Amino acid sequence: MATLQGMSGVDIRAIVSELNARIPLWIGKIYQFDDKSVGIRLNGEEKAKYFFLAEPGRRAHLVGELPTPPKNPPSFAMLLRKHLEGGRVLGVEQLGLERTFALAVGKRGTTYHLAFELFDDGNVILCDADWTIIKPLWHHRFKAREVIPGATYEFANSDCSELSLEEFAAMLRESDRDIVRTLAVACMLGGQYAEEVCSRAGVDKMLPAGEADAAALHAALLDLLDQVATRREPVITPSGCWPIPIGNAPVLQRFETFNEALGAFYPAARKEEVKAGKPRLTKEENIRKRQLEAITGFEKKIERYEHVVERLYENYTLVADVITTLENASRQRSWQEIEEILKGSNHPAAQVIRAVYPAEAAVEVDIGERVKIFIHETPEQNVGRYYDQIKKFKKKKAGALAAMARAIVQKPSRKATLAVQKKRWFHRFRWFYTTDNVLVLGGRDASQNEELVKRYMEGGDTFVHADVHGASIVIVKGTTAHMDEVAQFAASYSNAWKAGHFAATVYAARPDQVSKTPESGEFVARGAFIIRGERTYFRNVPLGVSIGLQMTPEVAVIGGPPDAVADRTKVRINLLPGQFEPNDTAKKVVRALRQQLSEDEWTGLKSVLNTEAVAGFVPPGGSDIIEA
Repeated sequence: MATLQGMSGVDIRAIVSELNARIPLWIGKIYQFDDKSVGIRLNGEEKAKYFFLAEPGRRAHLVGELPTPPKNPPSFAMLLRKHLEGGRVLGVEQLGLERTFALAVGKRGTTYHLAFELFDDGNVILCDADWTIIKPLWHHRFKAREVIPGATYEFANSDCSELSLEEFAAMLRESDRDIVRTLAVACMLGGQYAEEVCSRAGVDKMLPAGEADAAALHAALLDLLDQVATRREPVITPSGCWPIPIGNAPVLQRFETFNEALGAFYPAARKEEVKAGKPRLTKEENIRKRQLEAITGFEKKIERYEHVVERLYENYTLVADVITTLENASRQRSWQEIEEILKGSNHPAAQVIRAVYPAEAAVEVDIGERVKIFIHETPEQNVGRYYDQIKKFKKKKAGALAAMARAIVQKPSRKATLAVQKKRWFHRFRWFYTTDNVLVLGGRDASQNEELVKRYMEGGDTFVHADVHGASIVIVKGTTAHMDEVAQFAASYSNAWKAGHFAATVYAARPDQVSKTPESGEFVARGAFIIRGERTYFRNVPLGVSIGLQMTPEVAVIGGPPDAVADRTKVRINLLPGQFEPNDTAKKVVRALRQQLSEDEWTGLKSVLNTEAVAGFVPPGGSDIIEA
């Protein structure tokens, strides 16, 4: 059984079986997240990827994803990469039934062994083909062995399943313990798996080992380990994570593989929480640990109160005698007097009383269980008190089990990764894209009007201008089928808007018709141009601007003619000439757009949707907001 403190040898037997079933595997990147945890990316056939995480002294199994590795890999991780990266996993071997197993990795004609120790403080040890230690994660010198470079890696081989029936029977005869302790210790099964073997064999677990049925126990042991290796049914119960169901413990979750079960049981490791020495638990692990402790506490209280009820019924006559005697005495004497009389009395009722509680009119009696009884209540009413306690703790236990059955769901981060629009050269001008994706530019002032014509207008462009004094010069960078949108853009960013007009006349010309050279005796002001030749006119062009929030392909505030903006935005607001000044209009637009977004969406868009971004698309003069 795997607990939050670590995995057992039987659990490792299941993991080794599942890893071997995935071979062929190749070693990808190797990571060391801190001084106690190591991760390996394993590559399988058909581009399969597996992530193996080991916390020495605690657990080792496949996980859904590895923690974020440090930017600078530690020296031990670099050593493992040098020897193992790109190598093929030849097999996975458990060393006896110990809490130790190793990957055999073939690379460049040699074989390496990477051993993982999950007992005590744990270790990760790289060995050569002859099990000579190349480098351990931690150097250790024990009385019986050394874990240092150059030493031979030695390990015990405590695996009773490898013993013949005769050898197994001899081992039992030599034991001076009962059978359950013998199996738990000598066979490395642990207490609960040892009890399961006894149960399957039909042997009383308290029987001396030498008197037990060796054949039945040996067969039950082999069946248990075979089920763990080949017929797994992984589950999580209140007591831990199991490769197979054991006993009658309630099942909280079932899984296809034991690796998946362990991945759910042990929440994802965080590098700052896995430290040398005693492992610290994550928040989720602490919650699960407290839940397990609470359930254990509830079970103990339920069991105790059930025993109390049994004792009360078994000693019904004596309890009734105590209640009758003390109730009669309390009518005539004080509790202090009663307590003094009880100390010197040989009455059977007095002999079982161990404590007196005057404030509660109760005494504690010893009837094989120390029980508090209330003398102004009948024996049945006293029993009812304890039944109420049993019901209360059963309800609490059920609640705790239900809470454990619900997966701990982490709240998703509200911060979305947004592809925010990058600043481009034309963003300092007025601009928009037509419905057919042609870029249109407009000057914000006389200086930009001059710059657009002299620097950016080319032969294939179109010059557009509102037929009013004071307007943006508009350049269409290419050929578009939506000149109505261009005309509306030119009309809206002109003094027609400032004057409160709702329509204007706009004309268009070729670049070769645009000149800065005046006729004799004339003067051309800065930002103004002379147009020679025929013009194309657009009459009664409606003014109107739409400002909205574009989400794809980049997140940005955009503005322009409503028809051009509508299909590009998630939310938008329309403007017409009106009463609110440009700065006030920009603030109102931000508020109106925000109201169309959910709280989560708004949280991620604060840096994009702001007054400054909106103000760049607000026309000069007063505006009114019209819902799109």
